[in-house]
Amino acid sequence: MELLVLSLLNGLSYGLLLFMLSAGLTLIFSLMGVLNFAHGSFYMLGAYLAHTVSGLWGFWWALLLAPLLVGALAALFHAQVLRRVAAHGHVAELLVTFGLSYVVLEVVQLVWGRGPVDYRVPAALSGSLFSLWDVQFPAYRAFTMGVALLVLGALALWLRLSRGGLVVLAALGHPQMVQALGHNVPRVCMGVFGCGAGLAALAGVLGGNAFVTEPGMAATVGSIVFVVAVVGGLGSLWGAFWASLLMGLLQTAAVSLDAPLGFVGGVRLSQLAPLLPYALLVLTLALHPRGLMGQRES
Repeated sequence: MELLVLSLLNGLSYGLLLFMLSAGLTLIFSLMGVLNFAHGSFYMLGAYLAHTVSGLWGFWWALLLAPLLVGALAALFHAQVLRRVAAHGHVAELLVTFGLSYVVLEVVQLVWGRGPVDYRVPAALSGSLFSLWDVQFPAYRAFTMGVALLVLGALALWLRLSRGGLVVLAALGHPQMVQALGHNVPRVCMGVFGCGAGLAALAGVLGGNAFVTEPGMAATVGSIVFVVAVVGGLGSLWGAFWASLLMGLLQTAAVSLDAPLGFVGGVRLSQLAPLLPYALLVLTLALHPRGLMGQRES
């Protein structure tokens, strides 16, 4: 029972962290129709900026400032670079974001070095929140879960109830009509791109000290977040949420059980945990190509 409860809580916390990452990617794709290859780099940049800011003014300032800084830089990149290449089609947009990911990686290595940095969990959240059958659940993981749920609620309410959210939803399917009504669609796209990057940076702030902040972290999460977005359904916020939880629970359960596979000699289930999301991706595309809750076809 202790192992089951611990695996469930760890899987939920990891899945909700993935959701914060995939939510930004989903927003960007929903409006612009392009998968942002630099999304993992925004996650990494958020973690490194949080490391620096927390060393100067503390973790809580880092939690506020790092996503804002990354979001502002991403909005500037959209306005000055991505918008200029949009006329050449989605391939050009993919290539320019792919190039940006390498630029961010080189900048990070120049500024902070090629090794991991000492970015720690804040002292106020370093203990355990509660104990179940002698199993300690860290307070920081519970805090991360709470922030992710707040992000989900805020996004859902903003998209459905606010004027800005309604403009974004309208721009998804009818950008020319929205433009004719007097709304600046390019500016809306810039804001959504910055917001999506800020969400990735927020995940970096929360995940950088829970795991490891090092230059390879963007590549580590980059592929997983694309799997989550595709399995959940490109353009679906709720699909990204459920797919993130599924990925988190699936990988955590495989590692926790660590059962031997009788049909493959010497191989244990935990060794296959990194492959499970991609196997689920193949299965999803074969049975339901639009994902669990996909709405967009292009």
